[in-house]
Amino acid sequence: MPTQPNRDLETVDNPKPDRDYTIRLCMPEFTCLCPRTGQPDFATIHIEYVPGAKCIELKSLKLYMWSYRDQGAFHEAVTNQILDDFVSTCQPRFVRITAQFNVRGGIDTTVTADYRHPGWNSSLPITAT
Repeated sequence: MPTQPNRDLETVDNPKPDRDYTIRLCMPEFTCLCPRTGQPDFATIHIEYVPGAKCIELKSLKLYMWSYRDQGAFHEAVTNQILDDFVSTCQPRFVRITAQFNVRGGIDTTVTADYRHPGWNSSLPITAT
């Protein structure tokens, strides 16, 4: 059993690849480091996606999120990196990453990044969170 964080996202087969349906994941214990001060930044990461042929494997996602714990990253950069890695691995029809960072210095930050597979027309309502 792995006990170390890593960036190796894995997938499992989508049990209903012919159907559009939404998977919502919430990770309320995300941490990374402020690249300027080295202090921890805490966030809740929301992932909402419509899978294609593959779904993300949850244990690998947990270890992936853990890998940011000691990494310095601006909020915008880390949110977009998570999106890029998710899309590269899972190849969803649609995915939205929303990162709600805790207040730091009196500023509450939420970053949202989306991806829509070219040519995919949603049968589901896709609304801003």
